[in-house]
Parts: sequence; structure tokens; C-alpha cells
Amino acid sequence: MPLTDLTEVPVGRPAQLRNEPVQARSAARLETLLDAAASVVDDLGYERLTTAMVAEHAGASIGTVYRYFPDRIAVLQALAGRNLDRVLGRIRADFFDERHQTWLEALSASFDIFVEAFRVEPGFRSLRVGDVLDLRPPLDPETFNSRVADEMMRALVERFDLEDTDESRFAFETAIEISDALVARAFARDPEGDPRFLEQARTIVRSVLSEHFGATTL
Repeated sequence: MPLTDLTEVPVGRPAQLRNEPVQARSAARLETLLDAAASVVDDLGYERLTTAMVAEHAGASIGTVYRYFPDRIAVLQALAGRNLDRVLGRIRADFFDERHQTWLEALSASFDIFVEAFRVEPGFRSLRVGDVLDLRPPLDPETFNSRVADEMMRALVERFDLEDTDESRFAFETAIEISDALVARAFARDPEGDPRFLEQARTIVRSVLSEHFGATTL
């Protein structure tokens, strides 16, 4: 299936909901709960979030929270999954924008989308796409960043006919890990992002991937 057909397929919500929303009203209620959770995470950090806080911020009963989530960890997993779906959805769509004539232009645009999520998406700086939760089984080698790298790599290969090898995939995942770490550092004390760390992230990612995909300039 082409990546262009996968734009609306959620890849990130790992939480096991007690009740999957089947009606628009239920879906809206679930989004309200996740918005409330994001607000708490934004203010206090994900470590201090409780189901009672989610209920209070959403203007809902604690029973409503437990109707969908068995515990606070499930709330955080669902929020991380929504973050992942939103960011990847924007990146996927942008990769296929005809304005981008090279892989580097597309990748640079995706970097801007990721940085913007740090600035405007409530709770994203603390939770991002969920790796900080570290809830996977110890022997599971896949992380959220691995999934991000895989989705982005597949899109770039399809859009720009890039070489798809084990080595290039490893380089791409390495670039994603570096970028994530440096962007997180950029926003650690600056709500707008320290431009020095952001520029360093761009430079390193460009250097790592140019060895596999060919040098190009913006």
C-alpha cells in the first residue's frame, strides 16, 4: 500500500481503551479527556498526572475517565499515541507536497513540523511521542522513535526513490534519535527553542544522511 494511502491510519495509540468510541459524542469526549491530560502534562509534567486531575480539567466525573482508561498510564499512552499520529500525519502530508524537490527540502520541512509541535502542542515537550514512558517489554527493540523513523523513511523512499538498505535505515533512525535529543535540549529551558541546538540538529542530520542519500543543498 502506498504511503499516500496511509495518511489517515493511526499508528501511535498503544493504550488499551476500556471502551473504543463508536459515536461522535464518545469520540469528542475522549478527545476532551486527552486535551485535559495534555494541559496537566504541560503544567506539571507527565510524572504528576493523575486520573483525578484529568477528570477535573475536563469537567468530567472520575467515572467518565475510567470508562475509557484503566489507569493513568493508559491515559499517558493514549496521549503519546495521539501526539505521534498528529505529528506523523502532518509530516506524511508534507513529504508529498510538490514544493519539495529534494529529500533534504522535505526532511527540513518535517523538522520544522516537529519543532512547531514543541511550541504549540500542549504537553508535547514533556511527553512527545512516548519514549520517555519506557513501558515496552524489556526485549522489545522497537521504540516510538523507531516507528517515527520507519514511517518517515518509507515516505522519503517512495517520494524521492532513495536507496533503501539496512545501512540507510540505521542511519536514518540514528538521525531521528539525534534530532529528538537535540530538539528536546533546545526546549529544556527556552519555550521557543534555543536556536543553537536547533541548528546543530539540522547540521548533524544533514551530514549523517547525505552520506547515504547524496549531498544536496536547500
